[in-house]
Amino acid sequence: MAQLSDDCFAFDGPLMNADDALERVRARLRPVAPVETVRLDDALGRVLAEAVVSAMNVPPHDNSAVDGWAVYFDDLAADGETRLPIAGRAAAGVPLDAPQPRGQAVRIFTGAPMPTGPDDRSSPDTVLMQEDCRRDGDAVIIPAGIKRGANRRFAGEDVAEGATILSPGRRLRAQEIGLAASIGRTQLQVRAPLRVAVFSTGDEVREPGSALVAGAIYDSNRHTLKALLRGLGCAVTDLGILGDDPTRIRTALAGAAETHDALITSGGVSTGEEDHVRAAVEAEGRLDAWRLAIKPGRPVALGVVRGTAFLGLPGNPVAVVVTFLALGRPVLLGLMGADITPPTRFPVTAGFDFKKKTGRREYVRVSLEAGADGQLIARKAGRDGAGVLSSLVAADGLLELHEDASGLAKGETAAYLPFSEVMR
Repeated sequence: MAQLSDDCFAFDGPLMNADDALERVRARLRPVAPVETVRLDDALGRVLAEAVVSAMNVPPHDNSAVDGWAVYFDDLAADGETRLPIAGRAAAGVPLDAPQPRGQAVRIFTGAPMPTGPDDRSSPDTVLMQEDCRRDGDAVIIPAGIKRGANRRFAGEDVAEGATILSPGRRLRAQEIGLAASIGRTQLQVRAPLRVAVFSTGDEVREPGSALVAGAIYDSNRHTLKALLRGLGCAVTDLGILGDDPTRIRTALAGAAETHDALITSGGVSTGEEDHVRAAVEAEGRLDAWRLAIKPGRPVALGVVRGTAFLGLPGNPVAVVVTFLALGRPVLLGLMGADITPPTRFPVTAGFDFKKKTGRREYVRVSLEAGADGQLIARKAGRDGAGVLSSLVAADGLLELHEDASGLAKGETAAYLPFSEVMR
């Protein structure tokens, strides 16, 4: 199993803004997930581990973009109709079986190879749409006005032979898989799913479905994290709930580190008497507390346990999601060998006033609605608070307010981060 250096997350200093944290992660992480070869149909969502170079042109030959008539442009009258005899028929997979003579037209269908000419000097170069022409017995009547080369697709127009069509680090979507299929690939080299172990700690934490005693809570964070991880394509191991037992926590972390690429928990890494995760991580490796200048969130513990990455997220449910999206997700993408690129933000109009402190980035939960002019308006979703998980359910995404902003006025334009950009 590939391992990380003990100081790969080392950071010492004041609160770090989100952009600096992302750049530090991008610069210092290296992939740990091994490379494997999979069938094309099994590659969806995986991270590409090879440069895919085309050994052919796509399309492999000049072809027709429409159903119609293939002609030599120079055979057409410039200022009136042209009558041409029909020389034959060309369909996709069934090309014309002989060169097309000058002064004649060929019935051609979408995707059919363009006919060749009788010599190397010229060949049919233009296709008329069938609805623009009319057939008259063994001839076709072609109107004036067509441009040379109309409705003709060239060999290599989509992909040129020798071109790199996909680069390592790309997470494969349906369109990438289709592009690989278009050059005849049946397999791809990809990164194996990142193996991530998730656990919760705390004597007060209970599994949903069990009885709650006084002071106990159901464990939502672990289930939220598992869903987020599976959305990234990770192979998730649920280590369950570990009570406030230092020996048990240390043993669980050390054991999981031997068979996983990353370990994640929420809460339990501060300095309280019952926060045993911090001591366990430090006993088996190294813990670096990253204090991000974001709200909700801020404390994120990054470290290494026996060569395996450790992420300790805050305990409040909303803070868990925000810090995972801001830093946890990029860390995991780096370990997966995926490109770490900032998700796209979209401009929307704020439908409310909001005040914030400068010096930190703030994420406001919002839902979207269309205004009278069709522009999207962001409305606050649910109640504030890092523990109000229901507000995330009511939200479509987050408004991102940068460090130098002191607030937001109703009617101003703000940067909107849809959950669809980061929860997949």
